[in-house]
Amino acid sequence: MDAAGKIRERALSLGFDAVGFALPSDIGQAGRELMEFIALGRHGDMKWMAEKLSLRANPKTLWSEVRSVVMVATNYGPAVDPLENISDTSTGTISVYARNRDYHKILKNRLKQLGNWMSLSLGGKIKVFVDTAPVMEKPLAQAAGLGWQGKHTNLVSKAYGSWLFLGAIFTTCDLPSEPAISDSCGSCRRCLDVCPTHAFPAPYQLDARRCISYLTIEHKGQIAKEFRGAIGNRIFGCDDCLAVCPWNKFARVTRETKLTAREDLLTPDLSMLAGLSDQEFRSFFAGSPIKRLGRDRFVRNVLVAVGNSANSALADAAAARLTDPSPLVRGMAVWAWKQLVNPEQVVARRMNHLRWESDTEVRAEWGQDLPPNGSG
Repeated sequence: MDAAGKIRERALSLGFDAVGFALPSDIGQAGRELMEFIALGRHGDMKWMAEKLSLRANPKTLWSEVRSVVMVATNYGPAVDPLENISDTSTGTISVYARNRDYHKILKNRLKQLGNWMSLSLGGKIKVFVDTAPVMEKPLAQAAGLGWQGKHTNLVSKAYGSWLFLGAIFTTCDLPSEPAISDSCGSCRRCLDVCPTHAFPAPYQLDARRCISYLTIEHKGQIAKEFRGAIGNRIFGCDDCLAVCPWNKFARVTRETKLTAREDLLTPDLSMLAGLSDQEFRSFFAGSPIKRLGRDRFVRNVLVAVGNSANSALADAAAARLTDPSPLVRGMAVWAWKQLVNPEQVVARRMNHLRWESDTEVRAEWGQDLPPNGSG
């Protein structure tokens, strides 16, 4: 068996579901397209993308010694339809990838095992990467034959649909590259049309500033009013464009128990989530990628869902956060509460709240006809 065959055999024995090989140069035009994405400002708050642009655009800039790239994938296919909870407005919807353990740790441990085995068995030096490093995994995965980047810009696999986590091993060994997978989206545009916030300016283009995953995870400030209604009950990420892909008819449920959804994260109660303290948040999401978001931004997201619920029973959950220590939470609590009560209640409470509120953004959530700060 040649070196590539041995690597594939070892990777599959470690629990990876797919393996492929590419050359650093196989990244093709992806670097130029990323530069255009940044130039248009479509990366939003993700300044790290611009700061490390040169490293992303060329693997050899990241590590000059790399000669081959081993791309691996782990299937995280869900057992239930990710969209079935969208209409249940008393509960939240969490992206499939975040319903259990943090995949970064799972994949990185296996990648290190594979990389160490490669060094001992085949020689050469290696570096392993899982998402957090400036590596363009999706173009490299396409070049390595694991799938193709669909019109929603995510990887699509004929064997696993939309549900693959990717990892990369850069090596100084010479390995043969594999034929890239050709685009098989055809005339389909389901992923583009389903997007609640119209985040795709054109096929194969994403404006992250409009993407619900970006807004609920990467964006650090208050979520703009124009997007709040469209977010619905999505409190961490969004799977709409992935879930509607026709290639999911070949998808399989993950065999990795650490990626199987926790029961309490399938339909989590919004009232309970809105009331989490920082310590309770950290405890409830221990080991989850949601923990990295931080309590304040997560509760901000939950309050958007509360405001969209049309459930007056949740008004108390929003009201309880009007005096939250975080202005980010207080501001969204104002908006959520206003969606669930009548105008007379808003007028009565607004003036009492504004007597002590000093944050400009929170005050703005009460409306434009506000008295000067400290008056009233």
